[in-house]
Amino acid sequence: MEVAVYSIEGNETGRTVDLPESIYAIEEPNDHAIYLDVKYIQQNRRQGTSKSKERGEIHGTNKKPFRQKGTGNARQGDRKSPLFRHGGTIFGPRPRDYKSRLNKKVKRLARKSALTYKAREEEIRVVENFEFEAPKTKRFVEVMDNLQLGHKKVLVVLENSSENIYLSGRNLPKASVMTADTVSTYDILNAETLIMTEGAVSVINKHLAKKA
Repeated sequence: MEVAVYSIEGNETGRTVDLPESIYAIEEPNDHAIYLDVKYIQQNRRQGTSKSKERGEIHGTNKKPFRQKGTGNARQGDRKSPLFRHGGTIFGPRPRDYKSRLNKKVKRLARKSALTYKAREEEIRVVENFEFEAPKTKRFVEVMDNLQLGHKKVLVVLENSSENIYLSGRNLPKASVMTADTVSTYDILNAETLIMTEGAVSVINKHLAKKA
């Protein structure tokens, strides 16, 4: 599948790049693989540091609030009971590790499926390799406007990391910048449009073409 390459001024360069059908146009995109990969990514991003104090960790007296019998009230052990105000929490959250594992082939299938959906919706734009001389958000916005994507949530995928481009798009709520070797299924689906440089296309094609 051949697509046109655009300049950052928004004009066609006259060149094209090949988006292999085995990556960008698979016959049956696997929604379940996408689900598993997105869940895997979100689980591994969780900190798992939430914690509540139980009755053994509450500061307070161990003295009984009233005698055991004869008051007509339910018996109570101490004021740190979860039944009292400022008492401990019952079955509260504890620190835990949410990380999980996922087969590499499933991850690869999920990314191919996500890219296929984007290609079907014509939400993949390939641009020539570019670099900014200095961090400039205004220049980044101009490039998006030139590509007629200023109103969309975009993901710019670069071949190599560029601090100037990253800093230029960092403050824009609808823009993200990352390298081709770090882009995930979640990142692809979270953006309305993918803007990939020619070099980034080569990296993704090489990575997803692996069979093992």
